[in-house]
Amino acid sequence: MSFKELTVDQLAKKVVNQDNLFLLDVRNEDAFEDWKVESDSFEHLNKPYFDLMDGIEPIQDQIPEDQDVAVICAKGGSSQFVAEQLVDAGFDNIYSVTGGMKAWSEHLEPVKIGDLEGNGELYQFVRLGKGCLSYMVVSDGEAAVIDATRMADTFINFAEEKGAKIKYALDTHLHADHISGGRTIAEKTGATYYLPPKDAEEVQFDYEPIEDGNEIQVGSSKIDVQALYSPGHTIGSTSFIVDEKYLMSGDILFVQSIGRPDLAGKAEDWVGDLRTTLYERYKELSDELIVLPAHFSFKEELNDDGSVQEKLGVLFKENDGLQVEDENEFRKMVTENLPPQPNSHEKIRFTNMGKETPDEEEQREMEIGPNRCAVR
Repeated sequence: MSFKELTVDQLAKKVVNQDNLFLLDVRNEDAFEDWKVESDSFEHLNKPYFDLMDGIEPIQDQIPEDQDVAVICAKGGSSQFVAEQLVDAGFDNIYSVTGGMKAWSEHLEPVKIGDLEGNGELYQFVRLGKGCLSYMVVSDGEAAVIDATRMADTFINFAEEKGAKIKYALDTHLHADHISGGRTIAEKTGATYYLPPKDAEEVQFDYEPIEDGNEIQVGSSKIDVQALYSPGHTIGSTSFIVDEKYLMSGDILFVQSIGRPDLAGKAEDWVGDLRTTLYERYKELSDELIVLPAHFSFKEELNDDGSVQEKLGVLFKENDGLQVEDENEFRKMVTENLPPQPNSHEKIRFTNMGKETPDEEEQREMEIGPNRCAVR
């Protein structure tokens, strides 16, 4: 008997369904502390692979016999070695996570958010391993993708399964924590790629500007993607209101935090814009709008169905970033209370501008680690 393989798709289902799992992470301690598979229903044990090369005796007494045990590493090789050792020691409930944390980082879990007017549907793609959130509006054979990640084929294939052709790809802003798939989707499908022009002054490719007040029709039903200029995270940040029901807030407003203004080195310049967007422009919107952000940072932001969403009115009552009335206190919060910047954020920005063209393996390495787009 040998160990079994656990795909990242199966792992994602366990996270969403809150299934119990004992997860043995054999990466180095610093990598584990920086970034791991998050779930309240998982029990974690971190023991570096190099400490187990001569046998699993250091952890044998800590491995349960009455529940599934999954071994995970960076890329999937070391976990197989350790899983085999556990099986040889007599354990019969052992899995190795195929592709490791690298594959986990790339997995997208589609969740239906709701029906739209006519025959439309709205889907959220949850990148559980990275905290990225992408969206697809589908209506009458047409689709629009918002804030797509670089796994372009996932979106293209999903649209095809829904009998739709992607007509538009939009980004709420120039991303700094992950490589956008918008331009690739446009190239592969003939879709029009939209980008806020104030974020696109240095881009090296053709795009269609999306600006305040623009409306994009998706399908023959009445689904409008309305642009709402909302600077602060970047100077061009633009929110989208879909079907007068959903507010796609990009990296301006999250469920439990707000966007950071410093990823382009402009924190002091953009903090005023951030406050105006959150405390004035968003205040003018309906409290009933359902906020759909471009990221989440905490597993607590996941709802029971695996989605990340909340009404704007609730966030104005409960989100700490929206409770700071004093402007100086707000400025201090968003300029001094920041986590480390995302890994390779400058290189990612240049890639999203078209100034750099890293190969696929480089792109994977650039995105390793959690997103860090939020103020703590």
